[in-house]
Amino acid sequence: MTQGTDKQPGVLRSLDWWTIGIYLALLTFGWLSVCGASYTYGDTDIFSLDTRSGMQIVWIGTSVCLGFVLLMLDDRFYDTFAYVIFGVLLALLFVTIFNPHQIKGSRSWLVLGPLRVQPAEFAKFATALALAKFMSAYGYAIHRWKHFAATLAIILTPMLFIILQRETGSALVYLAFFLVFYREGMPGCVLFTGVAAVVYFVVGIRFEQVLLFGTPTSVGRFVVLLLVQVFTAGMVWAYTSARGMAWAMVAYCVGLTLVALLFSVFVIPFNVVWVQLALTALMVGWLVLAALGSRLRNFWLITAFAIGSVAFFYSADYVLNNVLEPHQRTRINVLLGLDEDLAGAGYNVHQSEIAIGSGGLEGKGFLNGTQTKLKFVPEQDTDFIFCTVGEEEGFLGSAGVLLLFLALILRLIHLAERQPFAFGRIYGYSVLSIFLFHVFINVGMVLGLTPVIGIPLPFFSYGGSSLWGFTILLFIFLRIDAGRNLVRT
Repeated sequence: MTQGTDKQPGVLRSLDWWTIGIYLALLTFGWLSVCGASYTYGDTDIFSLDTRSGMQIVWIGTSVCLGFVLLMLDDRFYDTFAYVIFGVLLALLFVTIFNPHQIKGSRSWLVLGPLRVQPAEFAKFATALALAKFMSAYGYAIHRWKHFAATLAIILTPMLFIILQRETGSALVYLAFFLVFYREGMPGCVLFTGVAAVVYFVVGIRFEQVLLFGTPTSVGRFVVLLLVQVFTAGMVWAYTSARGMAWAMVAYCVGLTLVALLFSVFVIPFNVVWVQLALTALMVGWLVLAALGSRLRNFWLITAFAIGSVAFFYSADYVLNNVLEPHQRTRINVLLGLDEDLAGAGYNVHQSEIAIGSGGLEGKGFLNGTQTKLKFVPEQDTDFIFCTVGEEEGFLGSAGVLLLFLALILRLIHLAERQPFAFGRIYGYSVLSIFLFHVFINVGMVLGLTPVIGIPLPFFSYGGSSLWGFTILLFIFLRIDAGRNLVRT
């Protein structure tokens, strides 16, 4: 029971109005962007429900009402029913797999008469609640393998269901929860391993066909194997006391590789990669002997990192060419510069870059963009809506929008850190991680910096499901935060 003369005034006084102000500002700028992206020359009424700008007003209005309802609920409701909410959303995701309605090749939409709902957008807040509930339980320790495996199952299950709906982009959003794990004590080497895997993939695939100094050695493979050796030695230096061993690894691997490369260039050309693989095998053997001699678990983990790095790199090419869908493979090749395809897979990004570049410093003004008005950019009011901001508002407007998102992220960090209980803190970091992932990837793909995976820009992209999903995600946290100072009896 909560002490106090009147619960609701206390909640309203405790609300973080700065975050609500940022939310309303983003909604406003988002609606203006939808207007600009969907406007056609000659339209006389941008408020008509027959237009996307008019319908977006409906989504915004219902979102604000939904946020108000969420604030009126007791904050303990979200903790108590976290697993129930998660179970319901999992059931919806599973049912959606067998949905007969396909929209742009995806089965992720449930069609209810004139209404289309995408359960994947709502599964984010449900997963965040389930994670917060599980990780805040008494006795939970992320360092225990059993606990960590169960935590991974919470995020991998909805990911699997969403992938089966052929909505890979939405599934990748769940990788953002690893930032939450890091905040709650997951070793930094796990995040480093993920970053290293991305580096291996990009460098290895991008430069695989480039030869080093005219020898049969692939630049991509040469650089990746050298990075594996250096990264492994760096982990020995960081996570064990064997600093001398780390420096010796770097010296032997780099020195012998350089000798082999010079021999290949000036004496007999051969593939230096074979020498690097032999050196890596010797390094792994050295790590195994160190692990047996010292009985330190860290040596075994570093050994697994080295072996896993090589295995991942050599499997990446197979995955790219045999596992990924053709359109996904083409998008990656275009992003890495292996294919141009300006009329196909690269068309969206190319037109988006033209639109943003044409905006200049101050932009062309509201409803005055030419690239967007003439519909050169596909999906310009959903996944590629940021190009409308760049064209109409220019660099200054784009920077302003990004600063608003930065303010939201920083504010969420502040709110999460002031939570008195682990449940609120974990949920808060889940919220900001999801927002950060969406903004970084969406803006990056519009600028041609990240792969085109088809995820919306929060509060900007047209549509009710995403707007409701982000609103629920945010306002549940605002309600949890508002109850932080209430006295419980």
